[in-house]
Amino acid sequence: MRSELVKPKDNKRSPKWAGVRRDFLKGKGCAVCGSTAKLEAHHKMPFHLDESKELDPANLIALCESEKYLNCHLFVGHLANFKSYNPDVEKDAKLWADKLKNRPK
Repeated sequence: MRSELVKPKDNKRSPKWAGVRRDFLKGKGCAVCGSTAKLEAHHKMPFHLDESKELDPANLIALCESEKYLNCHLFVGHLANFKSYNPDVEKDAKLWADKLKNRPK
């Protein structure tokens, strides 16, 4: 494991997180597949690497945790390992959304 992935000592979220998350996800779909089920507000830059970004909506992207097809949060947001993160999550989400939209039939 890379040292920068170590979580903060207190490992606590801001008490404002639930409201920020709720407001951010309102009316959104997954940035990869468009699903509105099981959405997560994924931090583009993990807030344990930069605590000032925890409540910043510009640091969030909506990703789903679908059980039917692909868990976009795990696959695109964390590169298939929740101990990791994807510094290109926004670019990769768009790439995969375009691939899904234009896939051969």
